[in-house]
Amino acid sequence: MPGPDSSEIHFLADLHLSPEAPGITRLFLDYLAGDARGAGQVFILGDLFEAWPGDDLLDDQDEPFAAEIAAQLKTLCDSGTAVSVQHGNRDFLLGERFAEASGSLLLPDPYTLTLPAARFVLAHGDALCTDDADYQAFRRQVRDPGWRNAFLQKPLAERKAIAAAMRRQSEMSKREKSASLMDLNPAATEDFLRRHGHATFIHGHTHQPAVHTHTVDGIRVDRWVLADWQENRGEYLAWDGRALARHVLET
Repeated sequence: MPGPDSSEIHFLADLHLSPEAPGITRLFLDYLAGDARGAGQVFILGDLFEAWPGDDLLDDQDEPFAAEIAAQLKTLCDSGTAVSVQHGNRDFLLGERFAEASGSLLLPDPYTLTLPAARFVLAHGDALCTDDADYQAFRRQVRDPGWRNAFLQKPLAERKAIAAAMRRQSEMSKREKSASLMDLNPAATEDFLRRHGHATFIHGHTHQPAVHTHTVDGIRVDRWVLADWQENRGEYLAWDGRALARHVLET
């Protein structure tokens, strides 16, 4: 296994970690102690957690899960692997206290990664699901500073209950929507690729892992969709300096 100064870079998303998903948690902790140690950088492109009602979750004595995950991420960072995290639609309230506790860097969405042999644009992906008007309205609401400040002033127990209700509503809503409605809008995606200089696009959110080829302004652009993690299966995308390849983790 290469050392932490390796040029290998890992990309992953949509783990949805929670105490209710012990299989995913076990896979992720094994990854942090194993394959991740061979990467120079790890990029987590949103929805690391199933819910994040605020950074004071790290202080929750009744549920130390969040603090334990942050501590394991910090151990990886201390070993020499840099970790960067983007917000997802489930953990959009990850803040600086989490970044400090985990040793990670919170990235803007989108983020352009320029390497000697390639350029990647990284995003969670939900901003481009423009056909889903209800979701986009929700996204604007929860990213509004006024809404966030008001929400974070509520007691943690109340915020956890609200987050659980939001998750239930989201699952019910997804069952009523077509897969195409919840996927990236083609025109919005092409505009996005154009604005970001036709860089290879890596994202999550849709839970539809694939490689899509777009032709934008006569230029071929690849779009890699990351897999969501399941109780007995995880996946990361690795760049070895020459090519991208998927790596599966199983129990």
